[in-house]
Amino acid sequence: MKFFRQEVDSAVDALLMQQVILYPTDTVWGLGCDAEVTRAVDQVYKLKNRPAEKACIVLVADEQMFARYAEIVPPNLPELLARQERPTTYVVPGSRQLAPNLLAPDGSIGLRVVQQDEFCRLVIRRLGHGLVSTSANISGEPTPAVFKEVNPELVRKVDYVVNWRQDDETRSAPSRVVRVLPDGGLEVLRD
Repeated sequence: MKFFRQEVDSAVDALLMQQVILYPTDTVWGLGCDAEVTRAVDQVYKLKNRPAEKACIVLVADEQMFARYAEIVPPNLPELLARQERPTTYVVPGSRQLAPNLLAPDGSIGLRVVQQDEFCRLVIRRLGHGLVSTSANISGEPTPAVFKEVNPELVRKVDYVVNWRQDDETRSAPSRVVRVLPDGGLEVLRD
């Protein structure tokens, strides 16, 4: 447990210094930074060689943090979260609290409440801000489900590599992505 806490502390320290981390998300391995720091978000796009108009997801700790980053919160969010069977990202209009370069061209953002992964939840709570989450790959490469699949070039270039779950062989898929419609309904963008 001491090692776990040390890794949470080290990840948060790097994020507070506006650095980019390589970390195990609640789904796959990801690149992350503080969702409110424009410069750090720019660095994530640069590392991935990803066009800036292709928005990233933001992980949040709870419904209150979701509301902080969503211009419009689905009125049925508690029910949606209770019913979801796997990690689900909700695309909603983004708020001004986020780094502007995180928003999609239409002003939307993908937000995911981390419910199962204790490491991510603790990092987000300690940071006090949303955590950018984008797959730890260079654009066009396969998404790394486990650490050994992460491109060594990214491992060398990020500011901090989280040492938690590097030997884990459990394979996870990227999250389900749904757009929240004005009537509260959902449009599946990725299942």
